[in-house]
Amino acid sequence: MARRRRAQVRKIAADPVYGSEVISKFINKLMYDGKKSKAEVIFYKSMEVVKEKTGKDGLEAFNEAINNIKPRVEVKSRRVGGSTYQVPVDVRPDRQNSLAFKWLINASRKRAGRSMIERLSNEIIDALAGKGQAVAQRDTVHRMAEGNKAFAHFKW
Repeated sequence: MARRRRAQVRKIAADPVYGSEVISKFINKLMYDGKKSKAEVIFYKSMEVVKEKTGKDGLEAFNEAINNIKPRVEVKSRRVGGSTYQVPVDVRPDRQNSLAFKWLINASRKRAGRSMIERLSNEIIDALAGKGQAVAQRDTVHRMAEGNKAFAHFKW
């Protein structure tokens, strides 16, 4: 952790199709071994599949799915008097997005299916409906925070 000043937040260029920074960040997370064009193809084709299956606009469906996955609270370990407590804390908005992206991509990669396009689009459709592995991960984190609410006074 920096002691002198906060780290500068780098500006990321918006993606060319939807003009959204959020999608650009998601594509960067999806990217493997610097293959950005491949990650873009996977994302945009999966958005077409989502549009076909749900009838919603791709950007609208993606944002709604991400909002269903975002965690509101999480637990952090705090050491107090020789014992470690899991203290529930609110999640910063940038971390909410980052966790949602990570969970969605990991759930898509673990999913059964032929191509990453199918797996990602199916996971997004499930997230829209409030089910799927990424939403289950969010629910698990929320349950842990709820169960450790008694230690909230250790938050600082």
